Amino acid sequence: MTEEQELFDITIIGGGPTGLFTTFYAGMRQMKVKIIESLPQLGGQLSTLYPEKEIFDVAGFPKIKAKDLVKNLTVQAEQFHPDVVLDEAISSMVRREDGVIELIGASGRAHRTKTIVITAGVGAFAPRPLKVDQSVEKFTNIHYYVQDVTIFKKRRVVILGGGDSAVDWANTLAPIAKSVTIIHRRDQFRAHETSVEAMKKASVQIKTPFIAKSVSGSQDRIDQLTIQMVKGETEETLPLDDLIVNYGFVSALGPIKDWGLELEKNSILVNSKMETNIPGVYAAGDIAAYPGKIKLIATGLGEAPTAVNNAKHYLDPKSRAQPVHSSSAGELFAK
Repeated sequence: MTEEQELFDITIIGGGPTGLFTTFYAGMRQMKVKIIESLPQLGGQLSTLYPEKEIFDVAGFPKIKAKDLVKNLTVQAEQFHPDVVLDEAISSMVRREDGVIELIGASGRAHRTKTIVITAGVGAFAPRPLKVDQSVEKFTNIHYYVQDVTIFKKRRVVILGGGDSAVDWANTLAPIAKSVTIIHRRDQFRAHETSVEAMKKASVQIKTPFIAKSVSGSQDRIDQLTIQMVKGETEETLPLDDLIVNYGFVSALGPIKDWGLELEKNSILVNSKMETNIPGVYAAGDIAAYPGKIKLIATGLGEAPTAVNNAKHYLDPKSRAQPVHSSSAGELFAK
C-alpha cells in the first residue's frame, strides 16, 4: 500500500507547538496520526522566526528557549511514531461521500484521512518591512529573524517595535550586546507588564515616542539610523552595528480560505469542541477563533486535547470524549 493510498485516523495540518502537542495527544488516544508541515522543519514560527527567544507562558517552565520547547514537543510527539511530512503545503481539501477527507499538496501528492485538526497558526506569514526614506533591501545587518544571539555579542543593537518580541529581544540581548536601544512610536509598550518592567531595570536605552526616519551606511551595511519624534521635528541619529525590526507579521490563510470553512478575518470559527462547520474537521491554536479567545501557546496546548478527544469520539461514538488522565496511562510509556 503506497503512502498516498494509506488512510489515517487523524491528520494534523501545521507543525508548530499546538500541532506537535496535538500529534502527541492523538497518539495517546491510539489514533493513526499524520502531521503535515509546509516548512522544511517542525516548530512553526518558533523555529523559523525566533528559536533563541525565551518563552515565559508555558506551564511548568519558568522560561525556556523557543528551540528547546520545539525540541521537547518533537520528542514527545515522536513517542507514538506519527507519519511526518515536511515541506508540503496543502492546496485543497475535499470531503468525499464516504466521509474520507482527501488533502492534496501543492506537489500533487494526496493524503487520505478520516479527521483533520488544523493547527496552522496564523497561516502563511511574512515580516512587516522597515519603511524609511530610502530602500533598505541591500543592507545585510537588518534582521527580521534572529537565529543565533551570539552574533550580537559586544555589538551596538537597535530594536524597532513595542510588542512582546521587541521587548523580549531587548531583555535577552541586554547582557550580550555592547548596547541595546529600543525605539517605539508610543510611550506605552504592548508587551507583558513584567517584561516591560524588566527592560526598564536593565541596561536598555528606551526611545519613545519615536519612529525610524532614515538610514545611512556604506556598501551593504547600515551604520546609522535617524529617528524622529512622532509629534514634532526633533530628530536623533544613532550609531549601530545591527538593526532588529519587530513590527510584527502579515499573515494570510492562503488556500485554507477556499476550503468551505466558516471564517472570521484570518481565523477559523470553532465551537467548544473545537469543531468547525465541516464534519470531521477541527481547528486549534492561533488559527482557531471563538468568543473570548486568548492567543497564547498555552491556550493552543490546552485546545489540542479537546480537538483530539472529540475527533476520537466522532470516529468511534463508543469511545469516551473524556479519557482517563494521562497519569493513569503509564503502561503506554512502559517501553
